[in-house]
Amino acid sequence: MAVMFLFHQTLVCLQALSRGGLDSDMIFCPSLLFYFLSALTKKPPDVTKSRKPKTENLLKVDDHDFTMRPAFGGPAIPVGVDVQVESLDSISEVDMDFTMTLYLRHYWKDERLSFTSSTNKSMTFDGRLVKKIWVPDVFFVHSKRSFIHDTTTENIMLRVFPDGHVLYSLRVTVTAACNMDFSRFPLDSQTCSLELESYAYTDEDLMLYWKSGDESLSTDDRISLSQFLIQKFHTTSRLAFYSSTGWYNRLYINFTLRRHIFFFLLQTYFPATLMVMLSWVSFWIDRRAVPARVSLGITTVLTMSTIITGVNASMPRVSYIKAVDIYLWVSFVFVFLSVLEYAAVNYLSTVQDRRERKMRERARSQSLACTCGISHTRTMTMLDGTYSEADTNSLAGYTEDPMGPEEEQEMRGVSVSEKPEHMVVHLSVSSESTATKKKRSLRALNIMQNTHAIDKYSRMFFPGSYIFFNLIYWSVYC
Repeated sequence: MAVMFLFHQTLVCLQALSRGGLDSDMIFCPSLLFYFLSALTKKPPDVTKSRKPKTENLLKVDDHDFTMRPAFGGPAIPVGVDVQVESLDSISEVDMDFTMTLYLRHYWKDERLSFTSSTNKSMTFDGRLVKKIWVPDVFFVHSKRSFIHDTTTENIMLRVFPDGHVLYSLRVTVTAACNMDFSRFPLDSQTCSLELESYAYTDEDLMLYWKSGDESLSTDDRISLSQFLIQKFHTTSRLAFYSSTGWYNRLYINFTLRRHIFFFLLQTYFPATLMVMLSWVSFWIDRRAVPARVSLGITTVLTMSTIITGVNASMPRVSYIKAVDIYLWVSFVFVFLSVLEYAAVNYLSTVQDRRERKMRERARSQSLACTCGISHTRTMTMLDGTYSEADTNSLAGYTEDPMGPEEEQEMRGVSVSEKPEHMVVHLSVSSESTATKKKRSLRALNIMQNTHAIDKYSRMFFPGSYIFFNLIYWSVYC
């Protein structure tokens, strides 16, 4: 009314000025005009500096007991949950755990926080108000470490709607246990779970559920791990029973990981295979080269031991056999058997040399001449002490021919002290086939003297057995 009166008086003054003068009762018109013009040009007041009621008073925080859950004494309060996985930071086989960073959001309705709003807009608060109201006491089951990020402030958001619906979000990093099965390591797949549950409220007081089913879990497409391929994320829920407290709703975030094999092929399988192949080189080395074959065998054995130790150092001490253990230990056995093979070759060669030495000594002590019945006679002279076991064995197939009278008298005329410096052996070659067989036997005997038969068979047996093992191994585990 006062504004309308001032506006009316201003119009009267302006009309009087337009007629050319002012009446005596309108002497206040100049001051009235000045006041009205100054009111038009004056800035509006700063709304932010005006005094408003506190948020606690608006939400009536002090008027309720927020130590009790909403609708206490009534049915269980439903609390919806959704999760956005920001990153999967690490997977530890030694500690059998994983580390994950995620956004955890809770949805529920608390009528005690309802307020009147003409715009029907929600109010957003930081973590300071969370300490004054009731929030769900969700925790991570089987977690080892967890924390809420606090840079630059606590990463907590609370949003309250006029009808009392509440959104409570926080950014948290959690390290939780994961029961891994390494029986197929490193050709394995692991399934881990992050479990959420109310700590204090049973299913009679709080009903925890996924807000939008499988769509309640969202992930970043850029999430990747160096050793694993993330195959899928999915959600499940079930009841968990504790004998002393009762039944609780439990939510699961499940994800499946498949290990990349290429790293282990380069670091474990290829070196082990090369060491096994290197141990086969000794089969082609002369059996008389003792230092070369022994040093090669010891080197491959020690290298395999180092590979096995390095693999087990990065793994938990499980009581069952892993797939990589089978491959490495079988490779180690092949390398070790190659060393034992040379030990056998060396021993048999020593026995053979000793037998040949005794044969030479026996032949040297006997100075006998034998004449064999032949169709075409030829004479082979062996100087005393120069014929070997091979030469004496080559005579085994010939028959002795009785001596003539003249030859017998000559033999009787030789005294014991006058031993012949050489003996004459009459050999018969009945046909060219006999001579050919003799040459082949001498050639085979020469080969046997340089390369033992065990080496010859090992050149085929060891590679064939190892290839057969690899075929079975990779067909079973791949």
